[in-house]
Amino acid sequence: MFFLLMVLSIVFSTATIAMILLIRRFYGNKLTAKWKYYMWFFLLISLTIPLLPIQYIDWKHSVPQANNSIMNTSQHSETSTSVNNGNWMNDFSYSVNRLDFTILSEIIFYGWMIGMVFFGVFAILAQVRIHRIKNASTTIENQDVRRLFARCKKSLGITQDLVMKESSVVTSPTTFGFFKTYILLPNDLDKSFSMREIELILLHELHHYKSKHVHVNYIFLVYQIMYWFHPLVWWAFKEMKLDREIACDAAVLHTLDRQSYKDYGNTLINFAHRYARFSSFHLTNQFFGSKTHLKKRIINIADYNGDSLPKKRKGIITCIFLSIVITIQVPVTAVTAEPNDYYDFDDDQPVYEDFSDDFGGYDGSFVLYSMQNEQYHIHNEEKGTLRMSPNSTYKPFSALFALEQNVISIDHSTLNWNGQPYAYNEWNRDQDLPSAMQHSVTWYFQELDKQVNEENIQSFLEKVDYGNHDLSGGIEEYWLESSLEISLIEQVQLLQDVYTNQFEFEEEHIQFLKDVMILEENDSGTLYGKTGTGNINGKHRNGLFIGFVETSNDTFFFATNIEENDHATGSKAAEITLDILNQKNIYHHRKEGKQNDT
Repeated sequence: MFFLLMVLSIVFSTATIAMILLIRRFYGNKLTAKWKYYMWFFLLISLTIPLLPIQYIDWKHSVPQANNSIMNTSQHSETSTSVNNGNWMNDFSYSVNRLDFTILSEIIFYGWMIGMVFFGVFAILAQVRIHRIKNASTTIENQDVRRLFARCKKSLGITQDLVMKESSVVTSPTTFGFFKTYILLPNDLDKSFSMREIELILLHELHHYKSKHVHVNYIFLVYQIMYWFHPLVWWAFKEMKLDREIACDAAVLHTLDRQSYKDYGNTLINFAHRYARFSSFHLTNQFFGSKTHLKKRIINIADYNGDSLPKKRKGIITCIFLSIVITIQVPVTAVTAEPNDYYDFDDDQPVYEDFSDDFGGYDGSFVLYSMQNEQYHIHNEEKGTLRMSPNSTYKPFSALFALEQNVISIDHSTLNWNGQPYAYNEWNRDQDLPSAMQHSVTWYFQELDKQVNEENIQSFLEKVDYGNHDLSGGIEEYWLESSLEISLIEQVQLLQDVYTNQFEFEEEHIQFLKDVMILEENDSGTLYGKTGTGNINGKHRNGLFIGFVETSNDTFFFATNIEENDHATGSKAAEITLDILNQKNIYHHRKEGKQNDT
């Protein structure tokens, strides 16, 4: 997921920067300096979107669903892993090859964190340096400058207590400070510049304060640290800083008469002449920048004609357009970055229980439903509503659809083995439905799907409301760690609906399906079920066990899932399920069962 977020952040931030540059090129000087500066704030919004938890918002009904982060390939293979934990608990896993970004995502995440720490430390050191310069600065003794400062504040309506000092370290008037604002002037500024020039300098710095540019500096710095890996973002922030100075120049010119424009421009040039060295401080607004930036500012001052109404209208239209572009990014980011699809569970009074001890170190969930009491018991609701690949737990439904479509029948369910050797001897022969279900013969159910055909399967999935109904993974692998997903709670609900034949399938088909799903019978009841193991690139990532227990006074439907990087098998999920059923005195498992199945 982090890998996807990183890719999205790069794509969207680059697209936003390109959009801003195109707009600036299209309008040229027909936009005011202020609106050119404001456009960069849309870049901040674009940079923020991938960091927000918007993936938890339900956009699935308004935006096409993106595919999983684990991408499909055309290759597949079988593994011969077999785990014996009981007579019917044999794992016949079918490995599928997928592009797995898990390791790459972890590497990128830790690399990103290291970069954040490095640039964060650099920013802290810069802040410490500013703090030292501030402490070493001295009070300006020239009373004329102090009175001029007070008049400038009053002319701009600034009543807050600002601190003006001078320092031998700074070579340009500098404004900084998050909680208390400081304006540092170079030492002996009054000996090098006229009072009129100093007045223009102070007006410039005070406009920085009035426009909250100091605080904006901190915000941009945070994003610069988070996007330290993106050179285009750094370049954009540099351009934004120039636009901010130009916007500040325009704000000063707006308060001056036209004859004073030349004085303001000359003041900048005088600084360039007297202070050829430019000091780059982070978190500060400086009156004088690089020579390239200075040249652009002088040109803008020379071309300044005020903020006309058409320019303002163009600025508003531009912001509306960028708002639409950014708004589109939100649902796209949410849906693309969120590989997980959750089922909206609305039962009023489920019982939540903690079976963590039974799960050992596995991350997973258990869902139980009592048909007699109409009561859910859930361990880990979030996982219980998370849709995941059904893997082999889908095979009973594949069989039911084939029966309904007359691809097979109760008396004639045999399919011929095509001669292709598989890793399990049990698979390398002709199969009927009982034997295919017992040994979880994947090729048998793939052949059923082909004969039922994709259009009819889609119709059946929608009829029974099977998870996300998604067949985009292809007719052979859509239920094998691919596009089709269903949550445990939906599995339990669907088992109950099929058990009671809510969809009005042929009654004899329902009974036949029950018969081939029987695993055990004893004094405590009859256990029906199907395990499933999600095997990606040879690793058992996803263990499942679904089914039901018929007792003398109730029928209990259950579904269990465990997840791990490896060793998460259907047989292990079955062990956990049986332990919980035993604890709840629902069903007492015995080692020898009637049927092998995974």
